[in-house]
Amino acid sequence: MVIRFVHTADLHLDAPLRAIALRDPDLAHQVGVASRTAFSRIVDLCIDEAVAFLLIAGDLWDGAYSSTKTPRFLKQELMRLQRAGIRCFIIRGNHDALARQTGELELPDNTHLFGGRPSTVELEVDGQPIAIHGLSFRDPHAQESLLPRYPAPKSGAFNIGMMHTSLNGSSGHDNYAPCSLADLVAHGYDYWALGHIHRRAEHLGRATIVMPGIPQGRDIGEAGPASVTLVSVAEDHAVTVEQRSVACLRFERTMMDCTGVTEWAELLSSLEDAIRAAGQAARSEDHLVIRPVLHGVTPLAWRMTRDIDRLTEEASAFAATAGLWIDKLELQIAKGGDTVGDAGTHLPAELVQTVLTELPRDPALAAALQTAAHELLRDLPPDLRDLLGQNEAELAQHCQDLLANGAPLILGGLTLDGAD
Repeated sequence: MVIRFVHTADLHLDAPLRAIALRDPDLAHQVGVASRTAFSRIVDLCIDEAVAFLLIAGDLWDGAYSSTKTPRFLKQELMRLQRAGIRCFIIRGNHDALARQTGELELPDNTHLFGGRPSTVELEVDGQPIAIHGLSFRDPHAQESLLPRYPAPKSGAFNIGMMHTSLNGSSGHDNYAPCSLADLVAHGYDYWALGHIHRRAEHLGRATIVMPGIPQGRDIGEAGPASVTLVSVAEDHAVTVEQRSVACLRFERTMMDCTGVTEWAELLSSLEDAIRAAGQAARSEDHLVIRPVLHGVTPLAWRMTRDIDRLTEEASAFAATAGLWIDKLELQIAKGGDTVGDAGTHLPAELVQTVLTELPRDPALAAALQTAAHELLRDLPPDLRDLLGQNEAELAQHCQDLLANGAPLILGGLTLDGAD
């Protein structure tokens, strides 16, 4: 008899979306409810596949904050599992540590939340003994490996370990409860249900170790497919894993080669074609958010940089027609025949030289820009204040780069008397 269960992690219900909200409040709303829709689809998957239980390996919540409606939503979904005879097992991760999450409703009888001390739940499914070992975090930080605290495997049972961990480290994720794949294998469990890293990874060997990734991306940094894991366990404890998508909203980068494009109308036509093609490739049940990445060598590079706001509005109009959302435009272009100097060919050479070389090096202008940057940062929300660096030196370098990159734009805005 084959036993099946679903393994997920990192739903981040009610994650704040300030950066998206600043650009597009309607898009922020779509992303904000997407995690709930994904969780409902996970419950649907569990019921449709008649699994024995659901594992949630941390970061079900995003922190102490949640909408007042979300705890009720969660309980209703867990009760749907209960009515179908499906159990649920949850551990806390760094975002929903026991010390942070408040205001939740009491969990239904089918749901077990592991506490701050390691423990084991033993159950029997179709005559096969299962042992599920788990540990929730009391605090948001865990600098040491937690593996030594996990119980020894139960003899004769199929042993599952639930852990929220960064493993040996991953770009974009804090070093959190670190441990190695070899150490996990050596511990003797049959399956490790991990969470924390938002990219899917599998290790299939003497122990099956799965990081399912985030089931619903929240921004372009989590582009590409998102998934949960459907696990099948045979009587001899052989494990088969299947990747299943539950996301209702996807983020994708759309590449557009601008090499050889010399006319603005041609650029807009190519951009419309690229966006339409992305829309045609999208699945009908998904909302798709794209970030067009314009790359290559084109004499329009300088104008594209100067008029990025106009170009973004054009892209948004094309996207609306195609039924998509635009995150933003990303330029990875080289100027080719359009040199920086071309921006000021209608101006006196001495003025061009002053703007391009002397202004970026002017210490008084640099100091004024840094003062303005400090004032801007004070008005930003706390989570956006690292935009220009995390210390004074990084802020100064960002300001210097802005001066250098902005000089050609200044030239483009200058005209001589009588010029159009």
